[in-house]
Amino acid sequence: MSDFLLELRSEEIPARMQAGARADLERLFRKAMDDAGVSLGEVTVWSTPRRLALIARDLPLATAAVSEEIKGPRVGAPPQALEGFLRKTGLAESDLVERDGVLFAVIDKPGRATAEVLAEAIPALVCAFPWPKSQRWGAASISTESLRWVRPLSAIVALFDGEVVPFEIDGIASGRLTRGHRFHSEGEIEIAGADDYAAKLRAAHVIVNHEERQDLIREQAAAAAHAEGLLLVADEGLVVENAGLTEWPVPLLGRFDESFLDVPPEVIQLTARTNQKYFVCEKDGKLANAFVCTANIVALDGGAEIIAGNRKVLAARLSDARFFWEQDQKKRLSEHAEKLARITFHEKLGTVADKVQRVAKLAEWLAAEGIVPDCDPALARQAAELCKADLVTEMVGEFPELQGLMGGYYARAEGLPHAVADAIRDHYKPVGQGDEVPTAPVTVAVALADKLDTIRSFFAIDEKPTGSKDPFALRRAALGIIQIVTANGLRLGIGEGDVLAFFADRLKVQQREAGVRHDLIDAVFALGGEDDLVRLLARVHALQAFVGTEDGANLLAGYKRAANILKKENWTGQDGRIPRDGEEDPFAMVDDPDVAFAARERAAVQGALSYQPEPAEAALIAALDAAAPRAAAAVAEEDFAGAMAALATLRAPIDAFFNDVTVNDADPAKRAARLDLLSAFRAAVHKVADFSRIEG
Repeated sequence: MSDFLLELRSEEIPARMQAGARADLERLFRKAMDDAGVSLGEVTVWSTPRRLALIARDLPLATAAVSEEIKGPRVGAPPQALEGFLRKTGLAESDLVERDGVLFAVIDKPGRATAEVLAEAIPALVCAFPWPKSQRWGAASISTESLRWVRPLSAIVALFDGEVVPFEIDGIASGRLTRGHRFHSEGEIEIAGADDYAAKLRAAHVIVNHEERQDLIREQAAAAAHAEGLLLVADEGLVVENAGLTEWPVPLLGRFDESFLDVPPEVIQLTARTNQKYFVCEKDGKLANAFVCTANIVALDGGAEIIAGNRKVLAARLSDARFFWEQDQKKRLSEHAEKLARITFHEKLGTVADKVQRVAKLAEWLAAEGIVPDCDPALARQAAELCKADLVTEMVGEFPELQGLMGGYYARAEGLPHAVADAIRDHYKPVGQGDEVPTAPVTVAVALADKLDTIRSFFAIDEKPTGSKDPFALRRAALGIIQIVTANGLRLGIGEGDVLAFFADRLKVQQREAGVRHDLIDAVFALGGEDDLVRLLARVHALQAFVGTEDGANLLAGYKRAANILKKENWTGQDGRIPRDGEEDPFAMVDDPDVAFAARERAAVQGALSYQPEPAEAALIAALDAAAPRAAAAVAEEDFAGAMAALATLRAPIDAFFNDVTVNDADPAKRAARLDLLSAFRAAVHKVADFSRIEG
């Protein structure tokens, strides 16, 4: 078994594309080898800014010979069928083999040298490589057939079992020569094979393993901060990006003017991160006037000139940020908000100012109605009216990621109530699973109103998510509403029809993370008329706990048996089984509709039995007589655990009924009464959940 090394060296590959390139290179290589019948051991893929490298272990020297058998037409089939089969296989009729009246083509494929397979596969792989963006270069670029690569491709190393795999791509011949670091290495480096590749590049100041570079940056950046008595602000995305920008990373700590700390810390961090790829530092929990940049060389002066240059660039960026911060504060948020009337939210839904007014009205109503407890309606309206004002500020224009956050800062600087400033800052939350969920009353009212308005408005104009498309992020808004409502225990009807079905789907997604079964959510939603998420989830959680018990599992089995019998018999019950007094419903004066329902079901079963019920039958009737009203009353009081406990008392009687009683008795009266009894049992269970939706 032998190893294969491939290095594709080019000009600088953007850091953001390297992870995808590594995955694509491994995927395409594995597929090419699989198609050719070459078995593989471990495959390792590395990247630096100037190279993609792949090492595949334990390849055979040659592929195995194989014999392929292709089934053809039957003997005596029309000539056209035989001729077509011969054209497909490239054989003559005399080459075919007959077996059981069917013709077969047996094609023997000899083994091939793996080096030959690689020499064919690699050029095809390179030419088909799916870069997000690519380019042509040089004189050949006038032809659309010329090679496309992310940046000009300059050299290829291809070694199998220590020998060069010979091929050429766009005039670039494969070989064993590469180059090291752009500044710390001169001349070409000869690679013997896969085993010495990483070591020889390291000697030339290239750490080819991207994960090793990431570890080095993470550790040395933290050490540089620690040496100055500071704490590095962790940023894993920045670690990966800096590793993708350097082949020999050297983290260096510098300082910026302390006066810039008057600007909000998030602005400083975003400026340093986005524009310069710098880490920031903290001291005593506050942002410090320090940054860590990652050089790609070992400087003779210890990095002093590099730090000085980066300090100047960062100072210019921070000066811009401070200018935006100061300019924005020259106007009140309410003045900024006036500009929202010039921004279209959606052509069918008006401007952003129109949306703000809808949100303000809804937030005020949520507070006034007590749906969001302890919330001042006036503060809710004020916060909602200003929540989008920062969208037209200079700072958010430069850094859209800061929307909401900057509004909170400006509101606080203006002297607005803290509850209003906090609501403006946090009203977009939660923006995803795991994000902080608002709990402050004014923030809850505004965040909830904003998301509810988005969903209801777009559903009203029939702009609903379809398949994977969700251009207005309605699924995210729905998940946010679910999180806010459930975290704060808000009693709120979320909608009807399509909106309710949409929330049901989102609830399944959200609750799956919490280990709740989707079929149990279906079982509760199927009852209809339930749009209170808190009540619905309480019922679902009680149901999940119940079906996980022995009583619950056995009752479910009994329910399904009863339901199957009723379905097979197409049984909908008998007319006239409830005794009536003239035209008056004897249960019309019962206050609790659930109890009245249970009583009607009981009367339908026992109203006019013309025979003496068997013991198990009588026991089930009695159990239903006790359990049905208990379960219905418990549901009405939102005591869903109590409702499940009431249903649990039916487990033994229904089991005994099926063991001891013949439902389809020869006596029509007995058969009808027993089917009615099963119908009443099913109806009693359905007052708690639609057990037909439960799997198992």
